[in-house]
Amino acid sequence: MGTSQNRRSFLKSTTIAGAAIGLSALQYSRVSGANSRLGIASIGTGGKGWSDLNGVAASPNTEVVALCNIDSSAKHLGQAVEKYPAARQYVDWRNLLDESKDVQGVLVSTPDFMHAPISLAAMHLGKHVFCQKPLTHTVYEARQMQMAAARFNTVTQMCNQIQSHSAYRTAVHMVHAGVIGKVKEVHSWQGGSPRWPRHIPRPQGSDPVPAHARWDLWQGVAPERPYKAEMYHPFNWRGWQAYGTGQLGDFGCHILDPVFKSLKLTSPIKLTVEAPTLLPESWTDRATVHYEFPGTEYTNGPTLRVTWYDAAGALPPREKLGDLPADYALPGAGSVLVGEKGSLVIPHVSMPRLFPEEKFPAKELPVIEGVDHYTQWADACTGNGRTTSHFDYAGPLTETVLLGTIGIRFPEQELVWDAKTLKITNHAKAQEWVTKPYRKGWEPAWI
Repeated sequence: MGTSQNRRSFLKSTTIAGAAIGLSALQYSRVSGANSRLGIASIGTGGKGWSDLNGVAASPNTEVVALCNIDSSAKHLGQAVEKYPAARQYVDWRNLLDESKDVQGVLVSTPDFMHAPISLAAMHLGKHVFCQKPLTHTVYEARQMQMAAARFNTVTQMCNQIQSHSAYRTAVHMVHAGVIGKVKEVHSWQGGSPRWPRHIPRPQGSDPVPAHARWDLWQGVAPERPYKAEMYHPFNWRGWQAYGTGQLGDFGCHILDPVFKSLKLTSPIKLTVEAPTLLPESWTDRATVHYEFPGTEYTNGPTLRVTWYDAAGALPPREKLGDLPADYALPGAGSVLVGEKGSLVIPHVSMPRLFPEEKFPAKELPVIEGVDHYTQWADACTGNGRTTSHFDYAGPLTETVLLGTIGIRFPEQELVWDAKTLKITNHAKAQEWVTKPYRKGWEPAWI
């Protein structure tokens, strides 16, 4: 099918908001029964998309029927075709969705800026969606994803897969069980140094586009720019504002997840950021974000302060971490929840620690078994169980993370957030970044 014809049919199908679909995806699952195999399509098969595809395909309830990538080389579409040779192959995700009658679930493992456009289009067609983190590129897109999942009754999952690891599940259980009492404050951090570019100007000039890649399709909804080798595709896009969401966007939906899950947080009411002046097109190399949330049943007081730190070697001040002993080495990434009865350390992908240790004998502490984040979604799509990072949960978490990226643009300025109206009520310039313009002809299908 030609691209222009495909675009017309795509826009028509999304505009009617799925009216031609007789059954929602969830209804389809119930009709088909628990033993039906889920036809899945993978959009973005390289990098993290490769592990997403194999993770979901490990479920005996799935069948890989379609693969899509703008890059046909071995590390991208090539390896997926070799492993799943019966699947149809596409370079343009719009063509795939136009020919998706046998597809019930779509994996979206593209760069951040294409998550929402593809996922929204899929949900409009009644498809279940498994989408990489952060869920979206803007706050407005995150709210749209949440609304679309509810409207079209689809089974969804954001791929912050560590949520399902025994370590994070155990930490959440400890807080819910009241082990450290009500939480007074939280400190979360990512102290590693990313491999992608940060705090640099955009390179000038252009390079020849490799024969195996479609740079025009890769740019999708973003403003057009010249191709530069190894600067955007396949990995370094994370450091550029037009495509990624920086260190906070990359890790926030992982590290802040057990904080949100355990304390049942929703949306912050205000935030302030410490960061260097942002360059026009790349993300900063360091930031500290101070969020204030409404209190919950698990917090001490009417509000809760959560502070995020990221930079090479960044760690929260020891004097703010409650009962941690002076000789305890903080992990390179994670969180500390300071409670009334003690402090809970949640390392990034390692079992939690409680302090002071003499109050919490290890042999008396529960360990919650992990689950498979990928097959959990596949099972839920066929009517077995529920997902835990569905968009009704992942949407507000992503909104919070991306509000922090807006704050990075306006350091030292308090931003007051009204989640109900999606408004930064005290800062008109910051409000402009809640959404963004889209390349003509590529506008997403909004709710």
